[in-house]
Amino acid sequence: MPDPSLLILAGDGIGPEVMAEVKRIIAWMGEKRGIRFSVSEDLVGGCAYDAHGVPLTDETMARAQAVDAVLLGAVGGPKYDSLDFSVKPERGLLRLRKEMDLYANLRPAQCFDALADFSSLKKEIIAGLDIVIVRELTGGVYFGEPRGIFPDNEGGRVGINTQRYTTNEIRRVARSAFELARRRRNKVCSMEKANVMESGILWREEVQWVHDNEYPDVELSHMYADNGAMQLVRWPRQFDVIVTDNLFGDILSDCAAMLTGSLGMLPSASLGAPMANGRPKALYEPVHGSAPDIAGQGKANPIACILSFAMALRYSFDLGDEATRIEKAVEKVLAQGVRTADLMGPEGGTPVSTSGMGDAILKALDASL
Repeated sequence: MPDPSLLILAGDGIGPEVMAEVKRIIAWMGEKRGIRFSVSEDLVGGCAYDAHGVPLTDETMARAQAVDAVLLGAVGGPKYDSLDFSVKPERGLLRLRKEMDLYANLRPAQCFDALADFSSLKKEIIAGLDIVIVRELTGGVYFGEPRGIFPDNEGGRVGINTQRYTTNEIRRVARSAFELARRRRNKVCSMEKANVMESGILWREEVQWVHDNEYPDVELSHMYADNGAMQLVRWPRQFDVIVTDNLFGDILSDCAAMLTGSLGMLPSASLGAPMANGRPKALYEPVHGSAPDIAGQGKANPIACILSFAMALRYSFDLGDEATRIEKAVEKVLAQGVRTADLMGPEGGTPVSTSGMGDAILKALDASL
């Protein structure tokens, strides 16, 4: 049986630096655990534009469709700000999401004990936090038609965006949330604005239908999204899995991201329908951007990218124990006070470079054997 396949798209800015540490983890998995992957690499974003005049070539898109999972670093940078919208680096990422139909975006927000003081919330509120937001990624107001800016009848202009969801779009992302909850603490909170939006009413009714007919064993609650934002900063540990639409998911996941104190710690997974081999279409990437101001300086934190690979092990390859091994290695290193620049606080710590953090995590992985 062939090794499972990975396509690495390191991208721009700090993307290649953090992805280099992921490649070391992948190599460690093969050497020490006998878990091998067929790895290929290609370009996305600004580097693809520099080489080919487009942020993602058709050939790269085809490779992404053919592999078992895609690992992406980051795209963009001020160098490309003047480009036409159609060829900006971010369009490459959006094309991947759209054409792979990656409708479920999983964003964990986990607070490691060693970093509890980094949150803007009190330690007793944030300590032990471990939640996941499941954001619908391919529908809603970002894609609905009609949309655009048009002249109105009063000599001005009107901007229109359409919030649109179908039964199928809601049910499939709800199933992703319920399946995820079954692997965790078996609780789902669905968030929408059913009090003022018809799409919110449909969202609530369809999520409830999926629960009642397919996942009655999972605890389900409903919450208005504005209250959800308040509850995330009031008592975030009340949640396990949150499922919500594209717009609210965008806002709520960024709110949850800052609960942990550093974007350099946050992975994500974007999942689609199962392929012929049973694995989902999948793209894994850190939440942080390309950080061009520190690119090439060895200052970037690779943990979010490493944890994104751990998510790939868990959700694409059914290697949950190995994913946990990586997560515990990260936790151990942080507990020892090893810190990249973004994690240095008043309590100090041992400052390390990007590769130095990789060294420490590999050492912790060796100790786990």
